[in-house]
Amino acid sequence: MTTPTPSRTTSGPAAPTSDARVLLRPLAPGHVTVDGGLWRRTADVNRSAAIPGGLEQLGKAGNLRNLEIAAGVADGDAIGPIFADSDVHKWLEAAAWEYAREPDEQLLADQLHVTSLLAAAQADDGYLDSVPALRNVPRYSDLPWSHELYCAGHLFQAAVAQVRGTGHRELLDVAVKLADHLVTTFGDGPDQLREVDGHPVIEMALVELYRETGTRAYLDLASWFVEARGTGIIEAHGKQPTYFSDRVKVREATTVEGHAVRAVYLGAGAADVAIETGDAELLAALDTQYRAMERGKQYLTGGLGARWEGEAFGDPYELPTDRGYAETCAAIGGVQWAWRMLLATGEARYADQIERMLLNGFLAGVSLSGTEYFYVNPLQLRSDAHAEEDRSPAHGRRGWFDCACCPPNIMRTVSSFTGYVATADGPGLQLHQYAPGTVTVPLDGGTLRLRVETAYPDEGSIALHVEEAPDGEVSLALRVPAWADGATLDGAPVTAGTYARVTRRFAAGDTVLLDLPMTPRLTTADPRVDAVRGAVAIERGPLVYALEQPDQETGAVVDDLRIDVSGALSDEFRPELLGGVTVVRASGAVVPGPDADATSPYGPAPAASATSSDPVRDVTLTAIPYYAWANRGPQPMRVWVPTR
Repeated sequence: MTTPTPSRTTSGPAAPTSDARVLLRPLAPGHVTVDGGLWRRTADVNRSAAIPGGLEQLGKAGNLRNLEIAAGVADGDAIGPIFADSDVHKWLEAAAWEYAREPDEQLLADQLHVTSLLAAAQADDGYLDSVPALRNVPRYSDLPWSHELYCAGHLFQAAVAQVRGTGHRELLDVAVKLADHLVTTFGDGPDQLREVDGHPVIEMALVELYRETGTRAYLDLASWFVEARGTGIIEAHGKQPTYFSDRVKVREATTVEGHAVRAVYLGAGAADVAIETGDAELLAALDTQYRAMERGKQYLTGGLGARWEGEAFGDPYELPTDRGYAETCAAIGGVQWAWRMLLATGEARYADQIERMLLNGFLAGVSLSGTEYFYVNPLQLRSDAHAEEDRSPAHGRRGWFDCACCPPNIMRTVSSFTGYVATADGPGLQLHQYAPGTVTVPLDGGTLRLRVETAYPDEGSIALHVEEAPDGEVSLALRVPAWADGATLDGAPVTAGTYARVTRRFAAGDTVLLDLPMTPRLTTADPRVDAVRGAVAIERGPLVYALEQPDQETGAVVDDLRIDVSGALSDEFRPELLGGVTVVRASGAVVPGPDADATSPYGPAPAASATSSDPVRDVTLTAIPYYAWANRGPQPMRVWVPTR
C-alpha cells in the first residue's frame, strides 16, 4: 500500500517573500528540468547511489541509532560527534529535494521514518538534539562547541524542503515546535539567553522558516543572532573570536575571516535577513565582504579556506596549493551566499561565482560514482604525499568520514541544483547556469517554455528553443560569463561579465543562440599569491584544469613538469575518459628531479646571464577538468604549473 502524497508547494530552497528586497525571484521546483550532460549524470548517481548509500552510512555510523535511543525505541549510549544529528537533517533535505525532482515511494517512506524518530525524540518544550540530551550535557551550556543551534538550523532547512518538496508537514511541525522554543529561549529579554552558536546556519534557516510559515518571530530571532555577533559573547566563554566569525559586528566587517564554512554560512544568513528586512546598509556590508573574499581569499577553483589550522581563511593572498584546505562544505556555503546576493542585486558576477564554485570547488568533492568524497580540495598533490589523517586527499576519495558534514551536504546541493539555474522578474526570465533541459515560467500574459539545447560546459553553444510563449513582449537575460570575451547572441557581439538581453514578442518555434568561446586559456595569479608566482593554470570555459599523473607521458612526473606559455593549446573531447571530458594539451618539458645524492634542496642562485645546462626533455602536457581528478585512485596532481 502506498502512502498518499499531499500536494506540494511551489517554492525552492530559498524563497523570498513578496515584500523582500530582491530584484530576481527563484523558480519553483519542477519549473526547471535537466535531462542531459554533466549535471544530469551527477544527479542520476546522486539519486541512485549517494542518497540511499548515505542513509546506510548514517546507520553504520550511529547517527540514526542516536535518534532511536532518544526516541525510546533502542537502548545504548550516544555515538559520534555532538552534532551528529545535523548529518541526518542534511540527508533529509537531500531526499526531499530529490523527491521533488522525481517522486519515489521508497524515498518518501525513508524520509517519513526518520521524521518519526525526530518527532519521538523531541522534548515536550520543543528542544531537540539527541547527542547532548543522551550525554546529559546541560542545554546551551557550551554553544561555541555544542552546535545545538547548528543542528536546529539544518533541521529547519530539511523541514522546509520536505513540505515544499513532498507536501508532508510532519517535519515542519517538529521544526515549528523547536523554533518556538528558541524564540522563547534566546534574545535580550530578562529570562532569555544572550548567546550565539559557534557554527552559523541557524540564521538563514530561521529566515526560511519564516518565509514558509509567516511567523515574524523567526525572522526577528534570525536578525537578533546576526546583530549579536561581534559583541563579545563567544570571547566571554574564553574562546578566540576570529575562528567563530565573532570578532567584528557583521555590518561593520570588511572581509571574511576565521573558519571558512562558519563565515560563509553567516554571510548567507545575514543576506537573508537584509533581504527580508530591507536593510540596505547590511546588504552593502555583505557585498564588501564578498568582494574582499573573491579578490584575495578564494582559490581559482572557487575553493574557500586556505588553512588546515582552524579550517580557516588565511590572510589576503595566502593561498597555498598543496596545503590548501578548501573544504567542500565551504564551496557549498559560498554558493548559498552568492545566490542570495544574486537575488538581491541581479549582478552577473554572483552568478559567475556560483558557476566557478559549483563546477570546480564543489564538484571536485564527490566522485563520478557519487559515493566517494573529498572533505578537503587542494590544488596540488605531490607524488610522495603521505596520507596523515582521514581527511587527507592522499588517501584518495573516502566513502565517509568521522565528521561527515560534507557527504550529505553534497547530496542536498546536487538535489537542489535546478534551483540555481534561472529566475524571473515579472515580464522577464534570467538564465544564470547552463545545462540541457527545459525552463517553464509563468510570466505576465502567459507561460514561457524554453527548451535548452547545449553540451555545456564542454561546448559553448547554448540554443534556446521557444516551445510556448505568452502574449506580449518577453525579456530574456542570458549570463555572459566574465571569461567569455568574444561571445555572441544571435551573431551579435555581447559583453562578457554581464547579461545579454533580448526583448521582443516570441512565438513557438523561435530560437535564440548564445555562443560562448571555449578556447583554452592560460591564467596567472596576482603576484602577491606567493605560492604560485611563476606558474600558470589552464582554464577552458568555466572549468579549471589540472595535470594528473595517469594522463602524462611515460616518465613525466607531474612534480617535474613545466609548461611553455608560448606554445599553442589544443583541446579534444574524450568520451571514454572519466565519463566523457574535454582534455587540453600544452607544450612543456620535464626538468630533472631531485638529486638523490644531494644533502640539501638549496644551492647558490645562478648568475643573471647564466643559462641552464640541466637536461630537459620536451613533452606534451595533458590536462583534465579539476573536478574529475582522483577518480582513478590517489594520483599526483597540480593545477598551477611552473613555466618553462
